[in-house]
This record gives sequence, C-alpha cells and structure tokens, in this order.
Amino acid sequence: MPDTNKSERIIDALQQLLEEKDINHISVSDIAAKAGIGKGSIYYYFPSKDAIMDALIKRSYEQPLQTAKTLSTQTGISSITRMAMLFQACRNSSAAFLKQNQATFARVKDLTFPHQKYLNYLISELKPALTEIISQGIDCGEIHFDHPAALAEIALIVISVKLDNFLVPSSPEEIEDTLKGLISLLEKGTGLPTGALQYLTLT
Repeated sequence: MPDTNKSERIIDALQQLLEEKDINHISVSDIAAKAGIGKGSIYYYFPSKDAIMDALIKRSYEQPLQTAKTLSTQTGISSITRMAMLFQACRNSSAAFLKQNQATFARVKDLTFPHQKYLNYLISELKPALTEIISQGIDCGEIHFDHPAALAEIALIVISVKLDNFLVPSSPEEIEDTLKGLISLLEKGTGLPTGALQYLTLT
C-alpha cells in the first residue's frame, strides 16, 4: 500500500521547486532529490512529472471543488440557488489559485503550464456536478434548456477563464462586464428569473 506521507513529500518537493525554476527545467530526479527519496521510488507513487503536477493542483484546490460537487446531491435546495453557489465556489477556487501563484511561482512564464493544468482540472471536475444541477432544474421546470452538459461547459469555461484572468488579461471592469453578460445570457436563455445568478458578479 502506498505511503501517503511519502507521496505528500513528493508533491511538496515539486511545489518548492516551482518557487525556484520553470516547470520545464524540473526533472523527476530534481523532485526525488528535493523529497529526499530515490528516483525509482517516485514512479511507485506517480507515473510521471505531469501526474505529480496534477496531484499538486488537486490537493491545493480540492476543498472548494468538493464543496461545489456536493451541491448536486442537495435536492432540498433549488437548482437556481445551487447553480449560483457552484459559480461562487468556482470563483473562490480561482481566487485561491491566484493567491497561491503569487507565493509559489516566481516568474510569469512559469504560470502557463500550471494554469493550463488548473483550468483543465477545474472545468472537468465541476462540469458533471453543474450538468446534474441543470438537469435537475430542467426536470422540475425551474430551468428551460435542452443541452445541460453543453450549458455547463460553456458557463464554466467563461467563468474560469475570466476569473483566472491569465489567458485573456482584463481589468476588473472588463471582467465584471463579461460576467454580467454571461449572467444575462444564462438567465434569458434558460428562463431563470432576473437576478437569480447575481452572486457571480465581483461586487
């Protein structure tokens, strides 16, 4: 059975190395040396450097995403409210990622790969939960839309990219304007009442 403490040491080692150098200049040997274990032992826990990065992303932002995913099972709460709460969790996760980046990644060029990993993780992890919430809303007549999975993906892509503010750098006013536009499209396109998703805004 894998040693949880040792796998955490490996993840810690990568996080520490990211403070010093570009991910492309970090080898599995570097990670092993920083973790104080043999290189061969790394592969007992992780098949590749990418897998260690995936684990770092997951560990850092698992809690807000897990909270969001549990919303799909809370059928006692309206689908509209759960959508707004999930979007808020997405926003909180993005804020946590940006805050961590300031301390973890020393150079702007180092952010590209972690950001790609993060956005992929965020969208892929939240899409099933949001799809389920939208589907439940459709079933009970709160939401009117024929493609819940597509709607979930579109909303998450726009929200995560704008709040992350790395791929398309924007001013707070531009981000707010885009999110308001998304809210308007979601509300009008799905028959939601005006203001139902107001928690997505920055103010």
